[in-house]
Amino acid sequence: MISSAILPQPLARLPWRLIFLISAITGFGLLVLYSAAGGHASPWANKQAIVFLLFLAIAIGMSWIKESTIKSLTFPVYGVIVVMLIGVEGLGLVKKGAQRWLDIGPIRLQPSEFMKPAIVLTLARFYELLPAGELTRWRAVWPALLLLGVPALLILVQPDLGTCIMVSLCGVTVMFLAGLPLWYFLGTGAIGAAALPIALHFMHGYQKKRVTIFLDPESDPLGAGYHISQSKIAIGSGGIFGKGFLKGSQSHLQYLPEGHTDFVFATMAEEWGMVGGVFIILAFAMVIRWGMRVGQRSPTRFGQLTAAGLSATIFFYVSINLMMVMGLAPVVGVPLPLVSFGGSAVMTVMICIGILMSLERQQRSPSRLG
Repeated sequence: MISSAILPQPLARLPWRLIFLISAITGFGLLVLYSAAGGHASPWANKQAIVFLLFLAIAIGMSWIKESTIKSLTFPVYGVIVVMLIGVEGLGLVKKGAQRWLDIGPIRLQPSEFMKPAIVLTLARFYELLPAGELTRWRAVWPALLLLGVPALLILVQPDLGTCIMVSLCGVTVMFLAGLPLWYFLGTGAIGAAALPIALHFMHGYQKKRVTIFLDPESDPLGAGYHISQSKIAIGSGGIFGKGFLKGSQSHLQYLPEGHTDFVFATMAEEWGMVGGVFIILAFAMVIRWGMRVGQRSPTRFGQLTAAGLSATIFFYVSINLMMVMGLAPVVGVPLPLVSFGGSAVMTVMICIGILMSLERQQRSPSRLG
């Protein structure tokens, strides 16, 4: 624990245990990226380190934002992001068959990433403003569905199924935690299950292929099923302690596609084994547990729902990626945050961390430490 005699009071009030924890996750990820590049910091590890340090500084800066300020900005920020998503449809950059990015001068933005924390904040604010007696009425449902459905549909048509699923899960989680009747979710789930054949009909060809491969990975082991087959081989071959740092054959011999992005966990598990995998899972579990405790201690309904929703966002990131690389879910392009190469996931998770630190910092007395 860091002593208040060592650090200035504003820094001493930061949650240093959390900062050390996410730094450890990122540091381990940098080792994996270094190995995935054949023992070189370029092109992935060095860029990832810079991006992490940048967004860590932004997250720490966000920790000084008051909850009242966050509340006042929630709906305007949501509106700006929706406008940006609409702009993607007309002006967005097309890359790898998808139209997901906006070029604003020297900056390239993916607005759908901002919507993951934004939908949590928006629905948390909506349910804070809604009288408790209205939760069992239709008035508590249709505005939330509209707030969630518009961005989800705009993201789906980009097409970006993985982000659409993430945004939808984050929004539904807040609605559930807000106290809506359980039968709403059970009924919607039953309708969704019945509509799966119709949804499959409207999917893009590559999306249908992902579902087919998920159900039967061996049906096309050298084609669409190649990624998941090689991922399972890499994870399984790592055993308990792994093959050793810089000794992963699947990734180094280019058998494992996207071994530095979506399938980085397989790259890690091959070299560090089950021990490395357990470390990553436990480290993220501690981060999520910290976020949930922030929600439990929050004195406001907005803080409770926001903290729980943002913690769930991190949980969905990790769980969907792990299920994906192990063949327990279709490949939908969800990275492992802080470990996979790429600034988008780092940005989203650090925004979540920054808001959580803001909520947590306001709960702490000046004498308590991080």
